[in-house]
Amino acid sequence: MIRKVSILDRSRTREGHPAPDALRDTVELARAAEELGYHRFWVSEHHSVPGVAGSAPTVLAAAVAAATARIRVGTGGVMLPNHQPLVVAEQFGVLESLFPGRIDMGLGRSVGFTNGIRRALGRDTDDADRFEEQLTELLGWLDGTQQAHPEVHARPAEGLRVPAYVLATGEGAGIAARTGLPLVVGDLRTRGRVAEIVETYRKEFRPSARHTEPYVVVSGTVAVAATAEEARRILVPEAWSLAYSRTRGSFPPLRPAEEIEAMEMTPKERELYEGALTGHIHGTQERVAAQLSEVAEETGADELLVTTSTYDRTALLDSFERLARVAGLRTRGAECGP
Repeated sequence: MIRKVSILDRSRTREGHPAPDALRDTVELARAAEELGYHRFWVSEHHSVPGVAGSAPTVLAAAVAAATARIRVGTGGVMLPNHQPLVVAEQFGVLESLFPGRIDMGLGRSVGFTNGIRRALGRDTDDADRFEEQLTELLGWLDGTQQAHPEVHARPAEGLRVPAYVLATGEGAGIAARTGLPLVVGDLRTRGRVAEIVETYRKEFRPSARHTEPYVVVSGTVAVAATAEEARRILVPEAWSLAYSRTRGSFPPLRPAEEIEAMEMTPKERELYEGALTGHIHGTQERVAAQLSEVAEETGADELLVTTSTYDRTALLDSFERLARVAGLRTRGAECGP
């Protein structure tokens, strides 16, 4: 079993519920995650997506940290190409100053999903290619080694220890290895590919002042329920949203599982929907425990980051409670180390 288990919540909106509800749901879920013994709780960054309310991760992370006391809090992640590294350093410096020893800085290399979003952000697809350069600058603002602007200092970030994580697939994994940072990689539906990326990362890892050994976080959807069918129904709303986005070009709010199951779908929609339901870790506690043992053996991961979203918040919380029992989190309690 993977020793540490954490949660990434994307503040998914739900049909019939305004976006502010999704943000408040995220904060409430963080409180529950802390009580259940999860290691860390991360929030994400998406812009102009109807189905996601989380557009300002450092702001939301502050709300989560203020509502909790022990669990680590961070971003999964701040999309660095969308921002100036100095500003990101300052934001995390404020977070770490307010909540010392509890803040994580998860960083990704994605830019906006559409041309319109990228224009509004003042970015282009090529900006993702500057991620490694921006990452180096950001780390320099934190440890005081940046030389591009010798008269400028990131206050109050300079000198603070804020653990950094690289969210990556493909080339991003190489960046994590070269900079000596932990790797966050998913999703678990393609475990063979994940295992390949992890193996390459470990081979290419260069020890750094921040980490002397590789550290791997694997991420994916996990749904646990009393029966296999109930666990599958947790997956239904997200699967339909993905199928909808691929046929209509817009990622929508989550709908109730019973509505989706009663829908008439086109052959293409049905194919995409069924495909989106396939490969996730789900089932009874016994079945999920067996699947997670397989993941641990195949990847050697140090940590599991669970990204499950669904319409039914009661079912979601029950799933996280059952997963906590599977992983033995209640017996270990929350930990605040990186």
